[in-house]
Amino acid sequence: MAEKIWDLKWMAWEITSKCNLKCVHCRSSSGIHSAVGDFTLEKAKKFVDELTEFAKPVVVLTGGEPLMREDVFDIAAYGTEKGLRMAMATNGTLVNDETCEKIKAAGIRIVSLSLDGSTPAVHDDFRQQEGSFQAVMDAAAYFRKHDIKFIINSSFAKRNQHDIVATYRLAKSLKPTAWYMFLIVPTGRGEELMKELISKEDYEEILNWHYEMERGEDEIMVRPTCAPQYYRIWADRSKEAGLDKERRNLSFGTGGGKGCIAGQTIALVNSKGDVLPCSYFPVTAGNVFETPFKEIWDGSKLMNDMRNFKEYEGKCGVCKHLGVCGGCRARAYAVSGDYMAEEPFCDYIPANYICK
Repeated sequence: MAEKIWDLKWMAWEITSKCNLKCVHCRSSSGIHSAVGDFTLEKAKKFVDELTEFAKPVVVLTGGEPLMREDVFDIAAYGTEKGLRMAMATNGTLVNDETCEKIKAAGIRIVSLSLDGSTPAVHDDFRQQEGSFQAVMDAAAYFRKHDIKFIINSSFAKRNQHDIVATYRLAKSLKPTAWYMFLIVPTGRGEELMKELISKEDYEEILNWHYEMERGEDEIMVRPTCAPQYYRIWADRSKEAGLDKERRNLSFGTGGGKGCIAGQTIALVNSKGDVLPCSYFPVTAGNVFETPFKEIWDGSKLMNDMRNFKEYEGKCGVCKHLGVCGGCRARAYAVSGDYMAEEPFCDYIPANYICK
């Protein structure tokens, strides 16, 4: 068990599993007929009370589609009242003037939108819903109109990796606070995309493109997500560029942070009350209706396995970049069935690694 006290800084909270889309990569396999979940408004408030006794993380209300829950703004307002920094993730289809007014009234500080292509053809194919591209465009316009900060998340697989650069350019034109590039993790409905996972070679090329793009980007924040090996690329390339360690950390804005932070500074609580290390990790560390959240966060075997870097296996366990990367634990589990195994989509071979 790790000795360090791990601070919870960011938590995704799936307040409903209902959704009006059926995206091919969805981690929760949500649907229009899915149950709301076990968090009644009363239980949701009780959970907020419990959470704020030991942590004040950014809380992202998610789903499913959180706007399909009628009392979503009651939950958000209560979290705000208790001192939490509340955020929300939406697919944009239910955003209008009234929604925006309620977002502001509830104290929601920022909203995320998902844009997975630069055209309706690419995005709607990924989201499996005609018109979903236009919904994102409309939602972004509503957010700008009402002066609501928003970020754009873009997920990529083989089917849309050709559109990454164009998607970034379109996302930037919508004037978000940040653009996050997600390289999908095959979990939930995303397991059906195993054959569409981006290859190791392409993965490396994409992350190097992101490095070049980010070095020249000064208008919005850009970050690759679920791609911890980017930290390895950044460390090596910025060192080659002659930046000293302090300047490398400042320019990246991480302060020497680590790539995969599942179970270290982030967690997911799903609609059934299960606590997971991140939004794409399918193994639960406990349930908040059975065990106090703090007890799960501090003492569960799964969470502490995530933090025990010395026990990571394969290439990850001997890699000199372990401290800044760590590999994706969810992707390792999806491919090998072992969350401590090496990152399966990293093309880097440590100098001291002996192939077995």
